[in-house]
Amino acid sequence: MLELLPLLVSATILGLLGGGHCLGMCGGLMGALSLAIPPEQRSRRLRLLLAYNLGRIFSYATAGLLIGLGGWAVANSPAASALRIVAALLLIAMGLYLAGWWSGLTRLEAVGQGLWRHLQPIASRLLPVDSLPRALLLGALWGWLPCGLVYSTLLWAASQGNALDSALLMLAFGIGTWPLLLATGLAAERLTAWLRRRHVRIAGGLLVILFGFWTLPGPHQAWLKGHHRHGATHPMPAPSPHFSPATTTDNRG
Repeated sequence: MLELLPLLVSATILGLLGGGHCLGMCGGLMGALSLAIPPEQRSRRLRLLLAYNLGRIFSYATAGLLIGLGGWAVANSPAASALRIVAALLLIAMGLYLAGWWSGLTRLEAVGQGLWRHLQPIASRLLPVDSLPRALLLGALWGWLPCGLVYSTLLWAASQGNALDSALLMLAFGIGTWPLLLATGLAAERLTAWLRRRHVRIAGGLLVILFGFWTLPGPHQAWLKGHHRHGATHPMPAPSPHFSPATTTDNRG
């Protein structure tokens, strides 16, 4: 679990730094969900918004578990390196998008449009939101909204080769996105305005790009795995070459 901790922190930071993208994709939706709360339920707005986001994060973790099974299936095959390379390239593309230098990653979001067309009518029937279970279910459907940031992180999580680790990484990523979207729902203009600043977006994009390069297979990855193994185990010393079991046996007749 200690070996997974740096990755969990990275996933959380990735979700937080992706706040600019979340504002574009989900900020308007979050505002619409807030307005969909009936006037008599406005006193429970914070609880309903928390339920929205809890359902969304649960969907991310579920998606991480499902795609992590695929990553586990190819973990010991040549496809594992290819999956890691694709995940790294998508993270670099996401960093370029966050910094405002290239928006080609948005084309990836068309991949999930077919699924969302089937889920959107179900989500519409849950409005207006007047109970916590309804808000939780609506948030769970919202988690499948097409999003290049989520897709990039999913492939990175899958490249770890362990379904449970992939689910935990997506859970940490979802937690990272939580503060901004919750603040958007509560009309916290100061936080959202700060995350929209160009220098903040560029800094976040550069960090994600560096993380993408770090994800690429290479000597640094081999060193990291070897370092963890060395710290976790202490090999037994090799027997002396001058020792022979035969010398301890009396072979005289």
